[in-house]
Formats: sequence, C-alpha cells, structure tokens
Amino acid sequence: MTLPLVLSPEVATARSNGTPIVALESTIITHGMPFPQNVETAKRVEAEIRAHGAVPATIAIMDHHIHVGLTEAELDRLGQAKGVAKLSRADLAACLATGGMGATTVAATMICAKLAGIEVFATGGIGGVHRGAETSFDISADLPELAQTAVTVIAAGAKAILDLPKTLEYLETQGVPVIAYGQDDFPAFWSRSSGLKAPIRMDAAGDIAAAHILRGQLGLPGGQLVANPIPVADEIPRDEIMPHVEAALAEVASGRVAAKAVTPFLLQRIFELTSGRSLQSNIALVLNNARLGAEIAREIASRRKES
Repeated sequence: MTLPLVLSPEVATARSNGTPIVALESTIITHGMPFPQNVETAKRVEAEIRAHGAVPATIAIMDHHIHVGLTEAELDRLGQAKGVAKLSRADLAACLATGGMGATTVAATMICAKLAGIEVFATGGIGGVHRGAETSFDISADLPELAQTAVTVIAAGAKAILDLPKTLEYLETQGVPVIAYGQDDFPAFWSRSSGLKAPIRMDAAGDIAAAHILRGQLGLPGGQLVANPIPVADEIPRDEIMPHVEAALAEVASGRVAAKAVTPFLLQRIFELTSGRSLQSNIALVLNNARLGAEIAREIASRRKES
C-alpha cells in the first residue's frame, strides 16, 4: 500500500542525495505563537538546520497527506490557518482520513519521520507525566512513543510544568535512553537544570549517533531522548521560573482547564507571568536543538556511508 506521504522538493532531493535530514514538528507553528511570528520562527529554525549541514523537514497534515517538508506557501498557509487539530498517535489516521489540517506533536512527528526514513527530530521540549498523574492518569503520548519509534529526539528536557521525577521514572521503565548533552543534570526546558541527574551523559554528537545506530543493530525498539540544555545566556534559572510555574499550576488545579487544553494554558500563563521572557527562551532553545540535531544527523549519515 502506498503511504500518504508528500515530500517537499528540498526533502525529496536530500533523500536522493543522502543528505542528512532533521524532522521538525508543526504544533509550535499552530499552537505556539501568533502569525506572523510563528512562521518567522519556523523559518529561522529551518535556516539554522541548513546552516549546519542538514535539510529541515517540517511535518504537517494537509489534504489527506502527510507533508514532510513544507514549501514557503504551505508554511504560510499552516501559520494562518484556524482550528488546526493538534495531532498525536490517537488521531493522526482520523485526520488523514477526513482531510482535516493537523499539526504534529512530538509523538505524531516521530511516527511520520519514521515513515519517511528520517532518524533525527529536533523539538523544544517533550511532554511527560503531569502532576497528579497518580489520580488523573495524565501522561503524554510522547513518552510511550519514545519507547516504540526509532527516532532520536533532541529536546531541552521536559517542561518544568510537569512531574519531572515521574517522567524520568516512566522513561526508565520503558527502556528509553535519556542522554544529557554536555552535562550531568537533566535540563528543565527554560532552565539548564531540573535538580535531577540524567541517567546518561554524552559530550559528542558522534557518540549519540553511534548509540542510535547500535540500538537498531541490537534490535532494541524505540528511540533516544537527547536532553540538550538551553544556552546559558537564554535560560531562566529554576529558582526564578518555578514560582511562576506553581502559580500557573494552581490555576489549573482550580478546575478551569483540563485534558489537551492544560499545556497550552500553562505555557500562556507563564508567558504572561514572565512578561514574555519564557517565549524568547523557548525560541532560543529550539534553535539550539536544531543545531545539535543537524550535527547528529550528519554523524549518522556519515556512519551509514562508512558501514
């Protein structure tokens, strides 16, 4: 059966030439910030990947197809669209079947990247175990996806709004390698440290690439999570950001929002409470992850050619 994949001309050429490719999600465009800042930021991230020797592949669902890589016109269309679905594993096929427009989360982007033969995906932060999950069972679909889909994901850790100790415990149980890049601590999105030690530390993109390839050779399912700390100049230290996080979580606890609306609400409230600083940090960390993603993708491509 032919998969409903549409490769952009740039991605199709990269596939033919063996050029390294880095997948990018699209919820940051549709649910992260308003137009035109969303499209401008997406173009900056794509440009960063190109500048570091790889080809970007922003993924979105349009007109019954998985678009792997977006043209400028498609990017503008997505950035201005209203009512775009936020897709994960559960609703990806339904959106394709009905012809809706959908933006891919970490989980859906991993699925689509794997279908397109892309092994590296750079994002902002992954979802995780939400606070109070012992009663709500609210655990992001990103975590089980990491356990079953063989894509290396570069993120600035998990968002500080989550229960980070439980998130790490869940990933350990699922056999997901959590690799802190260049430090011992697990980063917490806006902050370089969560106060928790990462299970694995690696200081070189080549080591991360080698581990990705070896997991496949060993027959181990799933991908890797590379926790890349936000640059020092752009971070909001943990002791500064956490009071804002706790204030926003208190509003959620009042019952005002639930389910998929929780994370967007929390991010918006933290944006307001930090006078917009959290968004600037978010953009900086995504660019930083794009750079590392390109480096890892280049290393994987080089090792594939040598073998």
